[in-house]
Amino acid sequence: MLSFSRRVCVNTIKSSPKNTITSQRCLGSVRASSWICKQPVVSFSSWTALRRANNILRYNYVNKQHKLLFSSEALPQHIKVALPALSPTMQMGTLLSWEKAEGDELEDGDLLAQIETDKATMDWETPESGYLAKIVAPEGSKDIPVGKLVCIIVENKDDVSAFKDFKDEGGEVVEAPAATSETVQEPASQQEITASEPEKPTAKVPDTPPSATSSASQSNRIFATPLARTLASEHGVALASVAGSGPDGQIRKDDVLKFVSTPTPEAAAPSATPSKAPYVDIPITGVRKVIAGRLSESKQTIPHYYLTVDTRVDEILSLRQRFNSMANGQYKLSINDFVIKAASLSMKAVPEANSSWHDTYIRQYEGVDISIAVDTGNGLITPIVFGAHTKGLIDISSDVASLAQKAKDHKLKPEEFQGGTFTISNLGMFGIKQFTAIINPPQACILAVGTTEKRMIPDETAESGYTTGTFMSVTLSCDHRVVDGATGARWLSVYKKFMENPETMLL
Repeated sequence: MLSFSRRVCVNTIKSSPKNTITSQRCLGSVRASSWICKQPVVSFSSWTALRRANNILRYNYVNKQHKLLFSSEALPQHIKVALPALSPTMQMGTLLSWEKAEGDELEDGDLLAQIETDKATMDWETPESGYLAKIVAPEGSKDIPVGKLVCIIVENKDDVSAFKDFKDEGGEVVEAPAATSETVQEPASQQEITASEPEKPTAKVPDTPPSATSSASQSNRIFATPLARTLASEHGVALASVAGSGPDGQIRKDDVLKFVSTPTPEAAAPSATPSKAPYVDIPITGVRKVIAGRLSESKQTIPHYYLTVDTRVDEILSLRQRFNSMANGQYKLSINDFVIKAASLSMKAVPEANSSWHDTYIRQYEGVDISIAVDTGNGLITPIVFGAHTKGLIDISSDVASLAQKAKDHKLKPEEFQGGTFTISNLGMFGIKQFTAIINPPQACILAVGTTEKRMIPDETAESGYTTGTFMSVTLSCDHRVVDGATGARWLSVYKKFMENPETMLL
């Protein structure tokens, strides 16, 4: 059944003089009736009908995620499906399993495959209805770049057999260019089209002057295919230094490979002599690559500074013991639960720290979502305690325990680890006294929590002249672009008061 706009296009063309039809672009865009497919391309005698049909197609292309099909003399019409980015930081993925076999019918929303991303194992739903004609990437395929062809879908079951011997030539599945509501652009004539999942809507950005926005986007934007970006990241190549050979200077895979293969004075210099001790080379996982890339980016682009303070936690230890004795096994509070609560209330007291850097503006958040660094054994992930400033200690403790277990089982959903306004990393359970943590962008702060230790304190009222107290050292890493030194010190001062007087958290 053709959509309304497609029927209008067909009727417009059929009613034009001499039954002439539009350009090959319109033929590719209109999955039209057999009448259109069987007629030859003649001439453009009815220009009015042509423009009317093209305008309808252009409107559909901009206002709907339009599906274009690829075909050739040897193969029927089909859709090349590329690996989508299932998380904001995903550059590669591992195809754990196919939930559908070749020849199976696909409906919108069907589970197609399970993909291991840089953060978690996620279910991938089929992007198009039809029949699975060919699985290009078999189960267990690792480090598949985003945008790489993984399978082929056809509309008719009879066409499945035509792809029995299909071989991937290794090319990229090109993404369709983004169109704006102000300028309607015709879709480029291309043979390979991505059928990936639609992008999620982004949060509203504060208004900026049009001239500044347009000039910044034109001067700073780099056009590159997903595979080219992945290769550049793997080889440590800055895309700004690569000359693109594609349309409008788009950087493609071959451009990056050519740049990497070109010798440079630095590359020609002899490398350091490796150790002669026995060794084992450990393959780098996708998670480790992402961690390395994001932490390197953070240290290279964010001006870090660090503030350390010691907090006396005797009152918290006593309060924790009393609370746990009344739990009857229903909960078990940890010191980290108090740290999360104190940090969230400190963010409300000093909202400048509850912000993030966005190049042209600083976004200050009204709610406090605390990211907790969790070691999964295969890498680091930061699940989020949402609205921590509104929750009690029991709810915080329950959330942390549940999220930590999900993280270790690789069962976290994207919405459970994407975002956050502040991060806490606690290594106190390993006996670490103090350390400095790397900021998790675009957040502006991260708190590094050390272990507790007994210390002697001068006390003139005691017979011995001293007393003992339990202290915990914390270090706040701040982004100097967002949080000034005085602001960071003010935040730690508020945090220290909450930790040393835990009853004030109830006020």
